[in-house]
Amino acid sequence: MKKILIATLMLATTVFSLSAQEKHLKNLRQLTHGGDNAEAYFSPDGKSLSFQSNYKAWGLQCDQIFDMNIAAAEADSNYKPPRVSNGEGRTTCSYYMPNGKDILYASTFKGSTSCPAEVHVAGKYLWSIYEDFDIFVADRKGNIKKQLTNSKGYDAEATVSPKGDKIVFTSVRSGDLELWIMDIDGKNQKQVTNALGYDGGAFFSPDGKKLVYRASRPSTDEEVKEYKDYLSQGLVAPVNMEIYTCNIDGSDVKQITHLGKANWAPFFHPSGKKIIFSSNHQSDKGGYNFQLWMVNLDGSGLEEITTESKFNAFPMFSPDGKKLVFSSNRNNGGTRDTNLFIADWQD
Repeated sequence: MKKILIATLMLATTVFSLSAQEKHLKNLRQLTHGGDNAEAYFSPDGKSLSFQSNYKAWGLQCDQIFDMNIAAAEADSNYKPPRVSNGEGRTTCSYYMPNGKDILYASTFKGSTSCPAEVHVAGKYLWSIYEDFDIFVADRKGNIKKQLTNSKGYDAEATVSPKGDKIVFTSVRSGDLELWIMDIDGKNQKQVTNALGYDGGAFFSPDGKKLVYRASRPSTDEEVKEYKDYLSQGLVAPVNMEIYTCNIDGSDVKQITHLGKANWAPFFHPSGKKIIFSSNHQSDKGGYNFQLWMVNLDGSGLEEITTESKFNAFPMFSPDGKKLVFSSNRNNGGTRDTNLFIADWQD
């Protein structure tokens, strides 16, 4: 079916196109305007977003954490949100604490104040699992209040339960990339998953009883060897991942998708009965066409949510379920910029 494009202008934001096929999205607004901006997550009151950016116009050499006032970003395309991270090392995966006054994030600054070197292997798309990543809590002015992890190796990808009592994160401390859970103050750290492969990017269900996450499951001898070889170098090849759920104690593990390629960045629909996620399973041989999809908890009812541009990921619903924020490279003027967008959600 031929797409109908609707030009939309919101306040001082940029004019861009919204496909009529993206029927769940209404009043789409662009919140950032340059660099790579990702992992934007709502504050408990739904008025702010924590996110990471490497925007060079802000003087950044690698990802740092910012605290965005959504209304200010909608009103002014030149708005620069305040930085929360200390500007040292590399950061990732921020999330608001239950009090709405503090933000947790992972950073490598304890290992080195410089941005860690990125590793590139010809012909391979790889993520670096920096061993210096640990999880910290800072106030919204950037003052670090507490260090939650202090184990050898990668600790990152932390998110907070809607109940405000638990934090889930990914750690390599047991020899593989597994999900771990801890109390909101960092105590009682316990391993949740145990299968060989990368388990990460976990979020709690609305009732705080379940987790949704992305996972790779190498099965052949060749796949297992490659996975272990890369992991020993602090690398992961995230090209074959599916969406899983489990209870917060690790029981009742279920594979939700069986789509092939890369299925990741999952988040629960406000009903708790569906999952929204990013996938390139319908991409051409090159593999780079990530759209948002939604699926029921039993794997049925797969539905495409976005159709525009070649990259859409990191979706999150607002606490009241009325808005969706995500990252996309739409409307980037032909550059490689990835920006944050927010829309009213329509079921």
